[in-house]
Amino acid sequence: MIGGWLAATAGAGATAPEVTLAVAGQSLLDRWAEPHRHYHDTAHLAAVLAIVDRHAAAAPDPDAVRLAAWCHDAVYDPAAAGDANERASAALAGHLLARLGVPVRVVAEVRRLVLLTAGHAAAPGDTGGALLCDADLSILAAEPAAYDRYAAAIRREYAHVPPEAYRTGRAAVLRRLLDLPALYRLPDLHAAWEGAARDNIERELATLAGSG
Repeated sequence: MIGGWLAATAGAGATAPEVTLAVAGQSLLDRWAEPHRHYHDTAHLAAVLAIVDRHAAAAPDPDAVRLAAWCHDAVYDPAAAGDANERASAALAGHLLARLGVPVRVVAEVRRLVLLTAGHAAAPGDTGGALLCDADLSILAAEPAAYDRYAAAIRREYAHVPPEAYRTGRAAVLRRLLDLPALYRLPDLHAAWEGAARDNIERELATLAGSG
């Protein structure tokens, strides 16, 4: 994965030596490998990056989207409130990329993209934001068994939350997703994934309601 990080930072205009870039990339991977992560881990990062790569032509600055993917859950504390993780991840991205000599314009775009993942509501015409958000939510459209493994992994990340509070909080998150005008904004991904994702979410909501 470090090779992809090096390519993205170079493509974004980073001026730091390759060895410095590699150390920075490894520091991010170390964050993604923290033991409390059961879903938001290196496998999730790899899945998001693979989708971004497959649909890179949709974005005006694919390398900015790639860097945002690397950074979007770099800070992940399940006990954090609201969008604290996204804000902290955006701040980390800003400091890290600036130190690597990435141009100011690109750093600002990466920060903006990371913050979008808090609500996944990319504006019409924001194809870079749509690509990152669509990739981040791709698991929602997985086959039911894979979706169920994802839901179970999320529950393990929130093992500190009592069952009733978890059911209430998780249901609220799922309903906010269903309230989005579209879960997926890129036309090809919307056509391929929207129906399956909404079916999976409705099924999880029914399971949560039945376990109360």
